[in-house]
Amino acid sequence: MLHRKLIHPPKHIYPHDSWRWVETEFHPQRLAQMETLFSTANGYVGMRGVCEEGNPVAQNGTFINGFYESYEIEYAEAAYGYAKTGQTIVSVTDSKVIKLYVDDELFYLPTANLLKFERALNMQTGTLDREILWETPSGKQVLIRSQRLVSLVQRHVAAISYEVTLLNAEAPIVISSEVRYESEGGSDSNDPRLAKKFKERVLLPQQQNKRDRRLILSHQTRNSHMTVACGVDHQFETDCAYEYSSDCSGDEGKVVFSIDGKPKATIRLLKFITYHHSGRCSSQELHDRAERTLDRTMKQGFNALLNSQCDYLDDFWYRSDIEIDGEPDHPDETPERLQQVLRFNLFHILQASARSEGAGIPSKGLTSQAYDGHYFWDAEIYVMPFLTYTAPSIAKNLLMFRYQMLDQARQRAKEVSQAGALFPWRTINGEEASAYYAAGTAQYHIDADIMYALKKYVKVTQDDEFLCQVGAEMLVETARMWFSLGFFSPRARTRVPEASNNQFCIHAVTGPDEYNTVVDNNTYTNLMARENLWYAAKVVRQLHNEYPDRFAALAAKIQVELSEADDWQRAADSMYLAFDEKLGIHLQHDGFLEQEVWDFENTPAEKYPLLLHFHPLVIYRHQVIKQADIVLAMFLLGHEFSREQKRQNFEYYNPLTTGDSSLSVCIQSIVAAEIGKMDQAIDYARYATLMDLSDVAGNVENGCHIASMGGTWMVLVYGFAGLRDSDGGFSFHPRLPKTLKRMKFALILQGQRLEVEITHDKATYLLREGTKLTIDHQGESIVLNAGEPISMEVRSIDTVETCIKDQSR
Repeated sequence: MLHRKLIHPPKHIYPHDSWRWVETEFHPQRLAQMETLFSTANGYVGMRGVCEEGNPVAQNGTFINGFYESYEIEYAEAAYGYAKTGQTIVSVTDSKVIKLYVDDELFYLPTANLLKFERALNMQTGTLDREILWETPSGKQVLIRSQRLVSLVQRHVAAISYEVTLLNAEAPIVISSEVRYESEGGSDSNDPRLAKKFKERVLLPQQQNKRDRRLILSHQTRNSHMTVACGVDHQFETDCAYEYSSDCSGDEGKVVFSIDGKPKATIRLLKFITYHHSGRCSSQELHDRAERTLDRTMKQGFNALLNSQCDYLDDFWYRSDIEIDGEPDHPDETPERLQQVLRFNLFHILQASARSEGAGIPSKGLTSQAYDGHYFWDAEIYVMPFLTYTAPSIAKNLLMFRYQMLDQARQRAKEVSQAGALFPWRTINGEEASAYYAAGTAQYHIDADIMYALKKYVKVTQDDEFLCQVGAEMLVETARMWFSLGFFSPRARTRVPEASNNQFCIHAVTGPDEYNTVVDNNTYTNLMARENLWYAAKVVRQLHNEYPDRFAALAAKIQVELSEADDWQRAADSMYLAFDEKLGIHLQHDGFLEQEVWDFENTPAEKYPLLLHFHPLVIYRHQVIKQADIVLAMFLLGHEFSREQKRQNFEYYNPLTTGDSSLSVCIQSIVAAEIGKMDQAIDYARYATLMDLSDVAGNVENGCHIASMGGTWMVLVYGFAGLRDSDGGFSFHPRLPKTLKRMKFALILQGQRLEVEITHDKATYLLREGTKLTIDHQGESIVLNAGEPISMEVRSIDTVETCIKDQSR
């Protein structure tokens, strides 16, 4: 169900460009939204797309992944096992500011006479570029060009090139390059999605160093005692006479260049930036690191940074690009626009993940403080598929990060009286930070989500070494949690006519749909738990039988016994799945059909999202869904459902789904495509791909929806190319929508590069790099040899279904 109308950004201001997101007018009405969309980041440090001059600004921010302030969670009525300590990502020292004065007049965008304005996020160079022609009140024309990058190659480095040229007169010019910390917190809004606001300033000054044009400032958080050092240095190029001075103290520093500006003489300031942080090291240690980084980058220069950025992105697009040719059925959706939107989504995933070593992917990436910069399940379910198939090393890093919090997950399981390990629903440092257990801790499915991502990673990469050394231990501990959480119910057995054993039930949990909380036998949770248990049992037995030394080491470390695998197998084999024979649908949870259907007809569009307008208890009493739940299960574990069950489930649950979560439309599109509802698939795909650029959810000012961006890739690859990988091998069931003529993309399968090109009539598979690979096309096995393309006819869904039925007879 779609409650919001897509509003396309005006084309005359935001033109269609297949490689850039462009703004051709200063548009103050969309200032906050553009600060998000023009953000630059590398997965370690991120800068919102605020103008270099520092003002105007809606929400400024420079963020470091994993740098947070902690606080005691306050409850009016506390209870045993509640999360105790929260964490919130905080904005660090702002190094972006470069103020410009001409004739002692400050350049200020809202009042400046702009003869030209263009800024663009260039997805080939990885830079935020801007060109402005400013005419001063006295008629002097000033050309301003800037280029900002956050290095994808050098994790701790960013840089800005700032050029000023007087075109028709001479004038005194002052350029003030600044670093500063301004105390700010989250929002006073009641929107639970926004960051916490602190009453006291968070960052306390530690050290300040000034040497020539170099400034280094360090601060420490008040409660978490994390320290950050920000360093800047400068190169200055001009034929004009100039002098400079520098100052640094407390929360700010600046290097001020005073120039005798001459006509046609370009003045270029190069600002090199570095950030280092730690929860253990002293500020002096971080200052030393900043010094070394600045020494290196100053020696290399801006052009070297830019060239390495371009090289990195050439490789990224070689691995990740999806080329599409289309015939859009909407005047605002040209072929260039479709390509632009798709690449924009993929580029922001890169910016959120590329250098996230030792950390996770915040739900907003590093584009805002919303959701407190926490890591959720959506990284594993929505972003990891893209990374696993295009950048497996990053996927591996994210799984390793989860492994590093395993001890804390074990402790959390004990706090809620379970065995094994329970990963936190939302966290930065590994501790559970969700203050609302009904829609937080009760989402036990996060354990299975992480193990689902592990299984996919191992299958796609064949990284058995990682499975043995890291994955097996997580599998054991999550399986232990599930076995202790559930129980064998004789009553549930009576509800399953074909059951010969008591059914394994899991009660008091919350599935992905947060509008139905603390329920019994959520089908998504039970299915994913079953997958987790089966996989854990299989891996433990495999270690025991094929790698006895590794099994012995694992047993010595966590005392696993082979009999546990038998218990997990028994629980998985007896997992209860609620099904209504009359309607032919899986129940989202026990009792779901007993609830009253929400009055959608009399709920106006402005009352969505419901969570901001209705008490949770009102929502919980109704059949109403925040985000895909059963439908998500049908995508992730499609082999567990017949095609008819998928159709019946989709037709029942889709009208109940509000779209109040950005995580829904991509999944609805994929399943709609699979069951042949292509018109709906196209509509949902449009909303998924435009989630941020058209501000579908109305909150892009508070950051990009990174998981939805991952969902965009899944819509194309899983939805329209029909990739399936949840059971057996790798299969494709292409179903290109009428708005697309051609689609081409690449996957890294088992260390080999597979290129796939699809039209309405045929699919061509080429093993570009590798030796041999077996895949499946619409039920037919294909053996690919390197360099030998194979083209296959694309048959209709109904034709394929008929062939499959004939083969089964």
